[in-house]
Amino acid sequence: VKENNYRGHSDSVDQLCWHPTNPDLFVTASGDKTIRIWDVRTTKCVATVNTKGENINICWSPDGQTIAVGNKDDVVTFIDAKTHRSRAEEQFKFEVNEISWNNDNDMFFLTNGNGCINILSYPDLKPIQSINAHPSNCICIKFDPTGKYFATGSADALVSLWDVEELVCVRCFSRLDWPVRTLSFSHDGKMLASASEDHFIDIAEVETGEKLWEVQCDSPTFTVAWHPKRPLLAYACDDKEGKYDSNREAGTVKLFGLPNDS
Repeated sequence: VKENNYRGHSDSVDQLCWHPTNPDLFVTASGDKTIRIWDVRTTKCVATVNTKGENINICWSPDGQTIAVGNKDDVVTFIDAKTHRSRAEEQFKFEVNEISWNNDNDMFFLTNGNGCINILSYPDLKPIQSINAHPSNCICIKFDPTGKYFATGSADALVSLWDVEELVCVRCFSRLDWPVRTLSFSHDGKMLASASEDHFIDIAEVETGEKLWEVQCDSPTFTVAWHPKRPLLAYACDDKEGKYDSNREAGTVKLFGLPNDS
């Protein structure tokens, strides 16, 4: 509908996360040792929070009260979304990749470089369990909107689907050949999109694991995200390879699922 630029960070912006219930707020994590909260209505930064290191991953708690941000030194900081002050800080002894709360807001999950999923209680951050999920680096994690499952993607090119209550692996999706970088569940929890350096995005049926569709891409895909209410998938690819004016960073977001996609 409209396009805006949000300027303020002085280094790479590595991850963006929307507020779970307020559609006007989002937060960004940057290598400039800050996180910034932005307001879409004014297109301005409403808060800048200084952190200790170069930030690479960020998530917002389901109740909207806390923002967790992880940096390159594997420190995760929990920031109060209203006061913008740090509530807690946790140093981990392993490579922390993606971080996420469960939908009930009482557990905190981390995927790590050893292929494990680490689960902490929240807010007291006591270790509950460490699951050996993959034989190699566990990269991304997403919870489905119904709260029944979560999915992890790994450098072994597998996506595994887990039962939240039992913490057991229900099934694996193995159609990609490269490390799985990004995952997204559809709004009804029935479809799971996963993408990598393969030149397609896999859309699977969650309950059976079967392939529903394959979205063809010309280059590796960095991120996928389903629309919050409709079966529309947004995705962004690495389109720097000479297809565009090389002086300009190509930041194209594409949509799949529009009526003419057949």
